[in-house]
Amino acid sequence: MTDGVWVSLFSGGKDSSWALYRALENDYPVERLVTVHPEGDSYMYHVPATRLASLAAESIGIDLVEVEPDDFGADDVPDSGQQGDEELEPLEAALRELDAEVGVAGVTAGAVESEYQTSRIEAMAERLEANLFAPLWQENPRDLADAMLSAGFEIRIIRVAAYGLDESWLGRTLDADALDELEALNEEYGVHILGEGGEFETLVTDGPHMDQRIELEYDTEWDGTRGSIVVEDAWLE
Repeated sequence: MTDGVWVSLFSGGKDSSWALYRALENDYPVERLVTVHPEGDSYMYHVPATRLASLAAESIGIDLVEVEPDDFGADDVPDSGQQGDEELEPLEAALRELDAEVGVAGVTAGAVESEYQTSRIEAMAERLEANLFAPLWQENPRDLADAMLSAGFEIRIIRVAAYGLDESWLGRTLDADALDELEALNEEYGVHILGEGGEFETLVTDGPHMDQRIELEYDTEWDGTRGSIVVEDAWLE
């Protein structure tokens, strides 16, 4: 294995949090979390509530590196492949800086089914001569969700954008009942159980890898077809 530390690509959502948790379970020496804060929409990154990653990092007890790119302009893209490559550049630059500072042995990623994201992260890891740990890749979505809940993850839905998901889902805890409903919505409308197609986004507010729970005070925004929570305050319990 390459010498150096492990870095977790981290948004605070369930998938990146699960990849981090599994890496820690497997004794990978994760010493940095890296969060990209997109200004607008993004093809490569989780967008909502990434500012809460700093609270999550404090609770987890691992230093956070925050990457502040310009607006990716992902709402008007002529070439999605080129867009993904360009969006990866500020992350790769940050990882190269870390590699020069402490040496990057490996990277964790929370991709489940997205070839678009995973192929680019794999190529980046190769360029960095780093290992890649992607424990969710091509696993059964319901099995993954059940494993997260069994481990003690508390997962909140913070954005929805799919037919069948209404305003009542905003702020809802992703529990077994919610998963059963998502399975039914998957059969009826094709909603992905883990929101892999952007149907919904999440925030992990508690888990076995965290020392303190994240508490939220929020309002909701809903335009009739999609919506988000608007965090007014957040703190560690």
